[in-house]
Amino acid sequence: MLLVPAISREMDVTVSTAQWMLTINLLVGAIATPVMGRLSDGPHKKLLLLTSLSIILIGSIIAAAAPNFTVFLIGRALQGLSYGIVPVTIALARRYVAADKVQFSISSLSVTVSTGMGIGYPLTGIIAGLMDFRFAFWFAALFVVTAIIVVFRVVPAGPDEGAPRIPFDFTGASLLGLGLGALLLGVSEGPNWGWSSPWTIGAFLLAAIVLTAWVAAELRTRHPLVNLRVLRNGEVLLANGTAAGLGAAMYIGLSISSLIAQAPTSTGYGIALPLFWAGFVMFPLSVGSFSANRLVRRLSRRIRLTALLPIGAGVMAAAGMLLWLAHTELWEILVGMLVLGVGMGTSYAAMPALIARSVATAELGSSVSFNQVLRTVGSSFGTAMAGAVLAADIAPDLHPSGAGISATLGIGAVLCAVVFIALLIHTFVSRSPRQGDIRPESRAAGTR
Repeated sequence: MLLVPAISREMDVTVSTAQWMLTINLLVGAIATPVMGRLSDGPHKKLLLLTSLSIILIGSIIAAAAPNFTVFLIGRALQGLSYGIVPVTIALARRYVAADKVQFSISSLSVTVSTGMGIGYPLTGIIAGLMDFRFAFWFAALFVVTAIIVVFRVVPAGPDEGAPRIPFDFTGASLLGLGLGALLLGVSEGPNWGWSSPWTIGAFLLAAIVLTAWVAAELRTRHPLVNLRVLRNGEVLLANGTAAGLGAAMYIGLSISSLIAQAPTSTGYGIALPLFWAGFVMFPLSVGSFSANRLVRRLSRRIRLTALLPIGAGVMAAAGMLLWLAHTELWEILVGMLVLGVGMGTSYAAMPALIARSVATAELGSSVSFNQVLRTVGSSFGTAMAGAVLAADIAPDLHPSGAGISATLGIGAVLCAVVFIALLIHTFVSRSPRQGDIRPESRAAGTR
């Protein structure tokens, strides 16, 4: 988000066109995540991770050296595989980490998404502010190289002999990829095309048809890409619903805070930070999510994971209210980001751990990856909602109006509150007995 204006200028394209650097990355990520999640359930986890990182490295190099915007988009598309890394690493943790440390390891890996954003934004702003946006992608390439070295040296070599060897569901992968691609394309480009335009309506219609066909195909397949029957488990359903709702609210807060940080003071709400400093607005997000993850590790021994979800959603709702009511001063944004990070860290740590203890090992990768997909879909809807509200209320200077900014932040706060209330209701009406931290495989297999 920080680099969109710079890339628009440097590559001589409109800002709306430059937004495709986010759209194409999101589309590829949504398609790659379930595929990589299912493959991570198989025997070749290390090979899958090394191959994915190598493709991301190639994409980073292409984006850094791209002579034009078309080539740049190819690089951004290849970088989209980074969305699928989390379910692969979670599958590795479930396979190789000691049983008493699995839950914390899985929670920590999930929280790295929000922690990484909080660190990545300041680094991106510093690098792009001091030099050029291309150096930000060269730095990303260097980071991927270090990750490849770590994986090569640390992850056990050879195939996982304990993993099942089942045929890959190419039909399910194709249908889900096409359906998600059409859905996210309609959501991402709806504000530009117009919500009532034939292109937008056609994209949503195609998504509905293809995803319906995907559900029917998955229920008939013996070894589906995503075992939809697992989703009937209450804890898995709870985690997935929370992922979609909070994902939307999170990106509303992130995108609007980034916009406020760089907007001129003449708008009445802008802080007018240069690119070098604008990224630091997200740093408290990293601090909050990392701290929350450490706290969850302690609380999970005393509090059920199902109780941690409403706590996280409640904290995110509080952050949404703070940003909605106070967002014209730098310290207000920083406090809002810190509280948002705490809520994200708590929620994101609980979601995959709930799934991990509720499904068999053979279904973990695909189940966690589907949770990641729902986060991505929710995030895309959040970005689209923010864009639509802001576009409907543009000030004469062509910047979003203060009323539009407040309305968008209000939507994010209400969305968090709705998720929080729904989770509270579920907690009070649930009569399931208290469960241990890690669900035994024999019980998990019964949920399949």
